[in-house]
Amino acid sequence: MAALLLLFLFLFASSALSQDSLIGVNIGTEVTNMPSPTQVVALLKSQNINRVRLYDADRSMLLAFAHTGVQVIISVPNDQLLGISQSNATAANWVTRNVAAYYPATNITTIAVGSEVLTSLPNAASVLVSALKYIQAALITANLDRQIKVSTPHSSTIILDSFPPSQAFFNKTWDPVIVPLLKFLQSTGSPLLLNVYPYFDYVQSNGVIPLDYALFQPLQANKEAVDANTLLHYTNVFDAIVDAAYFAMSYLNFTNIPIVVTESGWPSKGGPSEHDATVENANTYNSNLIQHVINKTGTPKHPGTAVTTYIYELYNEDTRPGPISEKNWGLFYTNGTPVYTLRLAGAGAILANDTTNQTFCIAKEKVDKKMLQAALDWACGPGKVDCSALMQGESCYEPDDVVAHSTYAFNAYYQKMGKASGSCDFKGVATVTTTDPSRGTCVFPGSAKSNQTIGNNTTALAPSANSTTSGCIPKNSEKNNNNNSRFLFL
Repeated sequence: MAALLLLFLFLFASSALSQDSLIGVNIGTEVTNMPSPTQVVALLKSQNINRVRLYDADRSMLLAFAHTGVQVIISVPNDQLLGISQSNATAANWVTRNVAAYYPATNITTIAVGSEVLTSLPNAASVLVSALKYIQAALITANLDRQIKVSTPHSSTIILDSFPPSQAFFNKTWDPVIVPLLKFLQSTGSPLLLNVYPYFDYVQSNGVIPLDYALFQPLQANKEAVDANTLLHYTNVFDAIVDAAYFAMSYLNFTNIPIVVTESGWPSKGGPSEHDATVENANTYNSNLIQHVINKTGTPKHPGTAVTTYIYELYNEDTRPGPISEKNWGLFYTNGTPVYTLRLAGAGAILANDTTNQTFCIAKEKVDKKMLQAALDWACGPGKVDCSALMQGESCYEPDDVVAHSTYAFNAYYQKMGKASGSCDFKGVATVTTTDPSRGTCVFPGSAKSNQTIGNNTTALAPSANSTTSGCIPKNSEKNNNNNSRFLFL
């Protein structure tokens, strides 16, 4: 897949965390109205996700992940490979700026050097291992080499003759790169990073691969694929590809390098010729994949050895080029509502993503404070919201700024209106979130912490971007309209 911002997850202590920490998620950035880093972290927290992969080393994202416990993979983009591969100083500077500046507050665990270089940027293949070695040397100098691993993600298409898995081997064209790369991974204790897409294998097989086999669906014993050399039975494409990589490494005498799947998923929507890119198939694949991984099923070659896997991806990327399916790999829309509800039994709290009844309305970040104040005036005036909790000395008075107060009032109106379409707009300064904005003793309407019953009062409509309605109640103090005031959304 093209460069994206992948986020792989699991977060904050929970009873399910020990078993769920093998699953992460990718987050692409080619999105209209991309949520802020704070909102991204809030969504991950709500889904108990504590692994994330970034396709770069974005400063705002790394700061947002500080002190969260989220395990972060950062990346050297492909367009920086050449410079880093030719200069120890360049690599050292990159590590200083993008790793040492944030670690350990931000839990950076891996540096992915490039992405699918052999297949997407073959002209840079000759410098790939040098780039990895220079980054590793910089980590050693910074005394971070024991905490942070260095590797590079590959498309599974570098493996030829992947079935039967026991006969698989790497494309020999790349032996001058693959062999020294595997030596590097073995010597540093780093994993082979692999992108595994049964969807593409299924589509490109022209009917040879059954859909159920690609989707982890149960197969009759006589329908399972059997490796004639090992007599191992394969019930899904994912395991066959992972084992093919293990066998391909063993063919080159590397037998102790673990595999981490850095991308895997299924699109929920496609064009006229993409018949199997459906919500049902995407739900089936990702639900079964997550269950497969967290149950520590392993693969037929390595049973019981779970393969850490990152789901592709967190959000739909509506601005990605290419076929319609390219825009529809996400688990969530950017407002935090799920594209579909995963069917997970016994998966603990991981990606329990039915957030349709857990939505709140909040003020957007970085919007005009005067527009927020006008919307707040309307909500507490003509909108008939009970804003008494915002009075001085009351539970939601602090923090005393227009963003925090607007968030409370917007959400109270949204809940009062039964979360009706258009009731969380306020001329474009509000947005829907799945994260409960309640804090301390300030419990928001609609929160599970509240015993309130919100009526479906439809006597007023929230001002939309096309509305000229305005209200007039006493404004917050001038201090609260200062552009330097900040609202921390938790």
